[in-house]
Amino acid sequence: MDGGTDGEAARVPAGRASAADGARFAFGTLTVLPVRVGRWDRPAARAGMLWAPAAGLVAGGAAAAAGALLLCAGATPLLAAVATAAVPAVLTRGLHLDGLADTADGLGSGKPAEDALRIMKRSDIGPFGVITLLLALLSQVAAVSALYDESGARGALAVVLAGVTARLALTLACRTGVPPARPDGLGAAVAGAVPVRAAVAAALLGTGAAAAAGALFGPLGAAHHALAVLAALGAAHLLLRHCVRRFGGVTGDVFGALAETAATVALVALALG
Repeated sequence: MDGGTDGEAARVPAGRASAADGARFAFGTLTVLPVRVGRWDRPAARAGMLWAPAAGLVAGGAAAAAGALLLCAGATPLLAAVATAAVPAVLTRGLHLDGLADTADGLGSGKPAEDALRIMKRSDIGPFGVITLLLALLSQVAAVSALYDESGARGALAVVLAGVTARLALTLACRTGVPPARPDGLGAAVAGAVPVRAAVAAALLGTGAAAAAGALFGPLGAAHHALAVLAALGAAHLLLRHCVRRFGGVTGDVFGALAETAATVALVALALG
C-alpha cells in the first residue's frame, strides 16, 4: 500500500487527488481498517469525503453480516440487533458515538460557543451526552430488531442503507460554505472541502441507489427506502445548521453526531413502514 503512493502522486496533477488517495483518506479516517492516509491536504480531503459512503457500505455490510450470522444460528431478532448495532461502533472505535455524546453535551450546556467547544473536548461525558447516547442506541436496536422480525432481508438492507446514509451525511456536511469551528482537527481538514454540486450529486446517487435496492420489495419499497434516506439527510442537515449557529462551524464531534443521527433516523424510518 505504501509503496504505490509516490508513483500515484507523480501521475496526479498538482492540486488534485487520485481515487486511491480519496479511498485511503475515507477508510483511514472513518474506519479502523489498517489503511494508511497517504495525503492530508484539501484535495485528498475532498476526494475522501466523496468516498465516505463507500466506507459506510463496508461498515453497514459487516454489521448486516454479523446480524445474519446470529439469526442463522438461532438468535432472537433482538440479540441479532444488538450485535448489528455494535459492529459499526467497533469499526469506528466508537468515535461517532463519542461525537454524538460530546455534541449533545455542548449543545445542552447552553454556554457560548468557546465554552461549549471546551466542554466537547473534555474526556468525560455529561448527562446530556449519556441520555442522547442511550436514546440513539436504543432506537437503533429497536428499529433493527423490528426489521429483523419482519424478515432478515429487510433488516440486512436497512442496516447497509443506514451505514451508507450516515457517511453520506458527512459528504453533505463537508460542502463548500460550511466553516470549521476550530482551526485544527478533522473538522478543519474537511470542512468546506466538497463542492456543492458534487455533494448534491452524491446525495442524489445515494437516494437513487436506495430506491433501486428497495425495489426488491416492490414499488412501495423503492419509495420507502428513498424517503428514509431523504428523512435521514434532512435530520442531519437540521442538526448541522444548529451546530453551525451554536459553535460557529463544525468539528470532528459534530461529524460523528451527524453520522449517528442520520443512521438512527434512517433505521427508524424504515422500521415505521
